[in-house]
Amino acid sequence: MSRKLDKLVVNDAVWLKAVAREAVIRPLASKSRLSPADVGLACRQLELGRARLYELLGRYRTSSVTSSLLDHNPGPERGRRRLTQDMEAIIETAMRDTYRRREKPSVTALHDRVRELCRAHGLRAPSWKAIRARVALAEPKALMRDREGEKAARERFSPVVHEYRADHALHIVQIDHTQVDLFVVDAVHCLPIQRPWLTLAIDVASRMVAGFYLSLESPSSASVALVIQHMVMPKTGWLADRKIKAEWPVFGLPDVIHVDNGRDFHGKALIRGTAEHGITLVHRPVARPHYGGHIERLIGTMMGAVHLLPGTTSSNIAERGSYDPEKHAVMTLDELEKWLTLEIVGRYHAEIHRGLLLPPVTMWGDVVKARLEPLRLPHDVDRFLQDFLPFEERSVRRDGVHLFGLRYWDDVLSAWAGRSASRLRIRYDPRDISLVFVEGPDGTNWPVRFADLSRPRITLGEHRLARTALKERGVRVTDEQLIFETIAEQRALLEEAVRQTKVMRCRVERRDRSLTATDNETGDLEIELNEEPVGHLPPLAVEEWS
Repeated sequence: MSRKLDKLVVNDAVWLKAVAREAVIRPLASKSRLSPADVGLACRQLELGRARLYELLGRYRTSSVTSSLLDHNPGPERGRRRLTQDMEAIIETAMRDTYRRREKPSVTALHDRVRELCRAHGLRAPSWKAIRARVALAEPKALMRDREGEKAARERFSPVVHEYRADHALHIVQIDHTQVDLFVVDAVHCLPIQRPWLTLAIDVASRMVAGFYLSLESPSSASVALVIQHMVMPKTGWLADRKIKAEWPVFGLPDVIHVDNGRDFHGKALIRGTAEHGITLVHRPVARPHYGGHIERLIGTMMGAVHLLPGTTSSNIAERGSYDPEKHAVMTLDELEKWLTLEIVGRYHAEIHRGLLLPPVTMWGDVVKARLEPLRLPHDVDRFLQDFLPFEERSVRRDGVHLFGLRYWDDVLSAWAGRSASRLRIRYDPRDISLVFVEGPDGTNWPVRFADLSRPRITLGEHRLARTALKERGVRVTDEQLIFETIAEQRALLEEAVRQTKVMRCRVERRDRSLTATDNETGDLEIELNEEPVGHLPPLAVEEWS
């Protein structure tokens, strides 16, 4: 038998020969009847016999393409086997018990196994090339699944489908976290503390950065809530506060938020908050990384830019060499936040995107026009962030609301106090648990503070560390006074240690930023709790929450 040549692998001489044949044979193929003169002329032009000419003419009439006129290679058809069925069975047995294993044995090891089985059956073993040919004919996906695992086979051979396609602005927004490849310094001593975390949101239709949140805290439900707030709200005032003169036109509620399967993306607050504001929450299918391709590429772009800054860790140790990122760190978290903003609005949005062939900011204008309705803002802007904060359900006792072993009171609670059957939703911001929001039966959120207004503001992380310290000391039953005394002692110890250790400097910076941020967000809700500023006490860290 002969084998047809592949038009993409034949050399130029073979291909040009087929092209010349096509120019002569095409006019003949259109004729219903050929004269002796036509046949004779064509045979002379192509230097072919009559039988060969008629063979090529028949092929061309069946498939009128130039590749149908390529010469066929003599030899066995691909996949044809010359070995006996018994020998093929021995090779298949050796494939199963030797080659298709996670240790990934070599073809030579497979050949050795075949020779062993052949000796046992009194047969002459095939050559190494014959064994290699059988390996080449094996179904690639099944072979990789057996040798490298299901995940590797799926990533290599499964079709990449359902990569989310967005038709208009804020149709789909993807959100994800990454640890920044850069050490930052604290704002007081300018000494290195840690690598911060960046939470990014991207509008899939335009590739515009929809919002971001930079923090010293590990990713949490609060990180998600704050990046959503930054994404949804207009950014004019936010840019003005940072003295950045640039346009960032992305704002509004998205139709779909697309996230991965991290614990911080499965919290009740996020699920309820998105539903509350008409947003569909979609989780990436497990072990399907290409579903989050847009946000992954954005993270790669941002980290690539960060690698040019002093204090960068680079993407791996090999690239870093002898460079000490902590020694060269110079940027505070606020400075890094401003630098990232300028990188986004001044460069990334303005440069031509490789996938769009347009700058994202230009594409944004186009996809906004494609919307069937205008960009929409939350009905209640002040409450929007609260709808994404973590919450617990509690009954209102006669002395107030009890949460984290702490007591909260405001006169507004009087209407529900003592009604054991009435459990209300209590929302809290882990960055400052001196203030919670009690959701009344009518859906209104009421700000409620510590019952004892002389108590200092604390973070949830400080509270948990204090409870842990008391438990380690054998104190089983604790009250508020003991908790706050422990926090004060821990803050005093931190004040002494802050210059000596990076961990302590980091804890101070975390708490200062947490309470400062909530100051800006609560605005007129802020109340003077003490005549002496609480800031004189050194803080502890906010822990990760979910």
